[in-house]
Amino acid sequence: MRKLLIASAVAVGTMLGVSGQASAACGTVSIAEMNWASAQLMANVDKIILESGYGCKVDIVPGDTMPTFTSMNEKGQPDVAGELWVNAVATPLDAAKAEGRLHTVSEGPITGLGEGWWLLPHTMKKHPELKTVVDVLNRPDLFPHPEDPSKGGFHTCPSGWGCQLANANLFRAFEMEKKGWRLVDPGSAAGLDASIAKASDRGENWFGYYWSPTSVVGKYSLSMLDFGIPFAGSENWDSCIVKPEQECANPKPSAWTKSEVHTVITDSFKKRVGPAGDYFAKRIFPGPVMNATLAYMADQQATGEDAAIEFLTKHADVWTNWVSADVAKKVKAGL
Repeated sequence: MRKLLIASAVAVGTMLGVSGQASAACGTVSIAEMNWASAQLMANVDKIILESGYGCKVDIVPGDTMPTFTSMNEKGQPDVAGELWVNAVATPLDAAKAEGRLHTVSEGPITGLGEGWWLLPHTMKKHPELKTVVDVLNRPDLFPHPEDPSKGGFHTCPSGWGCQLANANLFRAFEMEKKGWRLVDPGSAAGLDASIAKASDRGENWFGYYWSPTSVVGKYSLSMLDFGIPFAGSENWDSCIVKPEQECANPKPSAWTKSEVHTVITDSFKKRVGPAGDYFAKRIFPGPVMNATLAYMADQQATGEDAAIEFLTKHADVWTNWVSADVAKKVKAGL
């Protein structure tokens, strides 16, 4: 009996030691919570899974694309940027990765994301022939302008947004005015959202710019159109499409540039993360699930933490594929 008790004590001690080592290896993790809903959801999902499943201690810190990237690159903090839109920092990020300061652990943490031109589902159901932007541009009659129904109305970005320039230049590139279109300036983000809500509620057609992941895409099941033509090159996009009209004399028709979002970690975190590193590599949110959860956040005025619990509770079929069965069991027990 004495030998059995000693053996049991040794076994328990070994287990505790392994657990302690795993926790110590992970240690304290700082995660950037960007100031938009999808990133807030992701940061809080990461916090719950890392703490409950891997024994980490997670600190969530406020973030935004440029300040977070600069801090990670120059100071090595925070440890994780879960949803870094890299188009804005592509060149310095490539340099930081080449020099070993930062690492991309996932090049697509959300599927179906990006910017572009969208339709409502009832329009696509009634007009299945509208498969591309090129198809839509030939039917301005289906999308009457709110102030001039004889013209088609394309809903663009509010004044002051960078995407307003891209939309205006693409409007010229596709010669949309000649085809019978006029731009609709929504005036504000709220105005753009309201135009979609109104068209959806009334069963009217709506055509315009939006982006994903967002609560609006989730709530109204917007569908992003293929442009029907290829991307016309970075020189056309970067040196013309995104510039003011006076700097873009001859815009070429083009599909929207590809939006790239990465999950990025610091080198120091990579060296100590242990098994949790596999989690970040596998953590991919399906676009429809993400947008539906963002719609829940908007409708319920839920916090990122509330939304994370909602997601983990309702979509175990998704997130349990990111972790081992043992980790999944711990996370479920902690909800």
